[in-house]
Amino acid sequence: MNAYIFPGQGAQFSGMGLDLFEASGLAQDYFHKANDILGFAITDIMFEGEAEDLKQTKVTQPAIFLHSVILSKVLGDAFQPDMVAGHSLGELSALVANGTLGFQDGLKLVSQRALAMQKACEMQPSTMAAVLGLEDQVVEDVCAATEGIVVAANYNCPGQLVISGDIPAIETACETLKEKGARRALVLPVGGAFHSPLMEPAREELAAAIENTTFNTPTCPIYQNVSTTAITDPKLIKENLMAQLTAPVKWTQSIQHMIADGATNFTEVGPGKVLQGLMRKIDRSVTASGAIIPE
Repeated sequence: MNAYIFPGQGAQFSGMGLDLFEASGLAQDYFHKANDILGFAITDIMFEGEAEDLKQTKVTQPAIFLHSVILSKVLGDAFQPDMVAGHSLGELSALVANGTLGFQDGLKLVSQRALAMQKACEMQPSTMAAVLGLEDQVVEDVCAATEGIVVAANYNCPGQLVISGDIPAIETACETLKEKGARRALVLPVGGAFHSPLMEPAREELAAAIENTTFNTPTCPIYQNVSTTAITDPKLIKENLMAQLTAPVKWTQSIQHMIADGATNFTEVGPGKVLQGLMRKIDRSVTASGAIIPE
C-alpha cells in the first residue's frame, strides 16, 4: 500500500517551489491563487527570499503547505494514496491532499494557525529542545519531575524526542537529561513552545476557525498526530486537529500504525528529506522516497 507523508516547519529553504512553478501551468495557477488568498506575494519570498525571510512563521507555514499541496496536485494520476499523514503543520497539507479540505480552506487555516502561534509565542518566552539517545519513558519522567512547564512534544523516531516548554524548565530538563545519559539535549532555535500547554491561546483561536470550516469525507484515511490511527470521520478529524497545537506529535507511533495497516511504500511530498530520514530510523523494512515533479 502507498502512504504519502507531508513535512512540517523546518523543511523550508530559499528558492523552494520555483522548479514546481516553472515546470507546470497548473502549479502557476495555484501559486497565483495563493498570493490572492494570503494578500501578499508569498511566491516572491519562496522563490527569491533569503533564509531569514522564510523563517517568519506567517511565511514558513504557508510556504511549506503550498509546496506540498501543489506538488501533490501536479503529480496528477500518479498521486494515488492509500493513506496519508503529516508532521504537525504537514497534517493540514495531508488533509487537502486526501480531499478532506479544499485548497482555499486549507491555506486559510494554515495562515490563521501561523498567526495564532506567533501571537502565543509573543505572550510568553518559551522554546523547545531536541533530546537524543534516551528512551521515551525516561524523557517523560524527567519532564514530569521538572518544575515549570515542560512536556514531550515530538516523538520523531526511536531515540529522538523533542521537548517543549518555558525557558527555565527546558534548561533544567536538558541538564537532567544529560545526567541521565542523553547523547544530546540541545535547545532549538525556535520561537516558542509548540505542542505544549503554552499554545493554548493559539489552540482556542484555531479551534474557532476549524469549527467554521467545511470538512469533507476523505478519499483515504489520515493518521493524525494526536490519535496515530486511521481516521476517516470528518467530525473526528476536526476534533483531532483542534487538539493538535497543545498535544504531542506522535510521529513514530503514526508511522508504526501505517506499517501495521499495510503500508510498504512511503513518499514524502514537499520540501526537503526530513521525513525520509526519520523513516529509516523508525523502520528500514519499508521504502521511503521523495515525490518527483513529472517531466
